[in-house]
Amino acid sequence: MEFFNLRHPEEKAGFAEATRRGLASDQGLFYPSAVPRLDASSVMAAPRFVRYRTLLEPFLAPDFTAGDIDAMIAAAFTFEAPLVPVGAAYALELFHGPTLAFKDFGARFMAQCLSRSRGDGPMTVLTATSGDTGAAVAHAFKGAPGIRVVVLYPEGRISRAQEQLFCTLGGNVETLAVRGSFDDCQALVKAAFDDDELTGTLGLNSANSINVSRLVAQVLYFWDLCAAVPEEARGPGLVVSVPSGNFGDLTAGLIAKAMGAPIGRFIAATNSNDTVPRYVETGRWEPRPTVSTSSNAMDVSRPSNWPRAERLLSDNGWTIDARSVGEADTVAAIRELDGLGYVGEPHCAVAYRALTRSLRRGETGAFLCTAHPAKFSDAVAAAIGRELPVPREIAESIARPNLSVALDADTAALKTYLLGR
Repeated sequence: MEFFNLRHPEEKAGFAEATRRGLASDQGLFYPSAVPRLDASSVMAAPRFVRYRTLLEPFLAPDFTAGDIDAMIAAAFTFEAPLVPVGAAYALELFHGPTLAFKDFGARFMAQCLSRSRGDGPMTVLTATSGDTGAAVAHAFKGAPGIRVVVLYPEGRISRAQEQLFCTLGGNVETLAVRGSFDDCQALVKAAFDDDELTGTLGLNSANSINVSRLVAQVLYFWDLCAAVPEEARGPGLVVSVPSGNFGDLTAGLIAKAMGAPIGRFIAATNSNDTVPRYVETGRWEPRPTVSTSSNAMDVSRPSNWPRAERLLSDNGWTIDARSVGEADTVAAIRELDGLGYVGEPHCAVAYRALTRSLRRGETGAFLCTAHPAKFSDAVAAAIGRELPVPREIAESIARPNLSVALDADTAALKTYLLGR
């Protein structure tokens, strides 16, 4: 399997190299030269770990042996994503990992990939987070020999539970509270990758969803969803609503569909940061200033993964239903879910509301729940009128001191920090 740069198709890399580099030259995204087509029935009938090996091997071979792949699967995927009936739909719960968010799937697998392929030189994992990536990456790489982790996040724009989960670890994990938006954080990371001195000195790698190792790991749970849905609901009638910020999850879902996963269509559900819904409707790419919402992990106006998603749609002749859900509708959806006996947080509420608006007669709907509701306890409690139990992981992190360093949204300031440490 080769991956090519979407901006410069002549530039190619194998899986291990693409994982080590993160971004291609000119801030381009690595994209698979071919998406393997598999027999869906046999994939879904296989035991979970066998399914994962079958799905991953076409992308990882020959850079990783079958034994490597089995070992990485065993180390990374120590938790599952149950599919839960909610009314007439299904919720795929992706928050049963160590940091209570779907990012654990990709980050832990990426850590396994890099630990086996990084070489002898220095490595700095530099990543931006809008909430959950930071914790997943920090925990996945905590204590990894020879790997420095630097996480940028928008100061005051993520929940305290999210912040404490990754800003209290110390050691090889450093956290920077950037005075700006997630888009500012993401721009700083991209600028760092364009700086030859930084990339050469520090061995930069990004753990954002732009990294191919995270992307292929997220493909797995879309197949898990299909395997768990009743057989009569699979196929053209299965609709999956994906809460979308940087659009990595949607891209992974489209790859799963291209591989043969029996998903009829996708809904890209965004909050008030509606660049993609407006683009799908008008054909004009017009990002606006980022708006802060209760579903803060989706507060992204310039989604980095959209070029991949758009290429997958174009290559396969597919269209997508992209819908924006405002704050009032998000709160209403949390209350509606609660009335159905399900406690959901703002991101899954956005996906659920977009699903209820889009679902047609005869279709079966599923929506992704990307974070534990306790990570957004203030927003959820305000909507449903009662407090939520606090998971052990959050309670322990809240009690620890925050070790973050404040940073202006300035490329020179970031460079000085990175080289100074």
